[in-house]
Amino acid sequence: MPGNEAGLFERQRHWANFPAVSGKGEEMKTALTIAGSDCSGGAGIQADIKTMTENGVYAMSAITALTAQNTTGVQGIFEVSPDFLAQQLDSVFEDIFPDAVKTGMVSSCELIEVITDRLKKHNAKNLVVDPVMVSTSGSRLISEEAIDTLKKCLLPMAVVITPNIPEAEVLSGIKITTEAEMTKAAEKIFKEFGCNVLCKGGHKVNDANDLLFTKEGAHWFSGKRIENSNTHGTGCTLSSAIASNLAKGEDLKTAVLYAKNYISGALAAMLDLGKGSGPMMHNFATAGDFANLEKTLAAAEKAAKKRND
Repeated sequence: MPGNEAGLFERQRHWANFPAVSGKGEEMKTALTIAGSDCSGGAGIQADIKTMTENGVYAMSAITALTAQNTTGVQGIFEVSPDFLAQQLDSVFEDIFPDAVKTGMVSSCELIEVITDRLKKHNAKNLVVDPVMVSTSGSRLISEEAIDTLKKCLLPMAVVITPNIPEAEVLSGIKITTEAEMTKAAEKIFKEFGCNVLCKGGHKVNDANDLLFTKEGAHWFSGKRIENSNTHGTGCTLSSAIASNLAKGEDLKTAVLYAKNYISGALAAMLDLGKGSGPMMHNFATAGDFANLEKTLAAAEKAAKKRND
């Protein structure tokens, strides 16, 4: 692997830099993802559940849509009815109350309104909103009307939202090509919607550096770009990792830092599946008799080295 990625891979696979999973005598923390299903397993609720589990919380889900998709694109979307989504949310909150909630793909006004209503009804806490608008493969996942509803209803409830550069441009109305424009856009979103903003780098702006804008101002999280074209589900994974750490009681900055460390490890494992932009290795740090990942990790490392030679 180029640079110090091999060292990062080695450190992250043993999970050395993360809080311990709830043990004996400790209450297991819980997190809920409200998002679409990805049948190929790399994004959506599948990525969320993997991420939450790997970050030491009990994962639950409410499905907003079934999608037919893979690493090359989205072939079809089948939305659930607003009534059924409400039923799912009530079922979760009335039994196992989540310590944090993350929302992902919500493509219609009606579903966003239902989510807003139920989160308010149940006094949900630690809401992380990933304003999913376009898939990694470039497929549009939300209507213009739904974006307006998202702004009006869901964003003001969030502890933090996690837009990438194109999403931050839509939410702020500011074209982002520089660090200064990234900061300006995040500040505008923060002031307009009253939520903390984690504006994710990439898209040729600051590479792997992310900007968190809060009432304290701008805080940058630096990161080293990992040369891996398999980035399917990175947004879902980051927001779910943040929600997991908020559920465990971490403050926002710490939750973001741990989440960035986790996603760096998942990318550095260099999993290579599918014909397009493939998924990350969410279980890169799993150890134990049932996992037996040594051969898989060694193979992934060997394949990455071969590609980089």
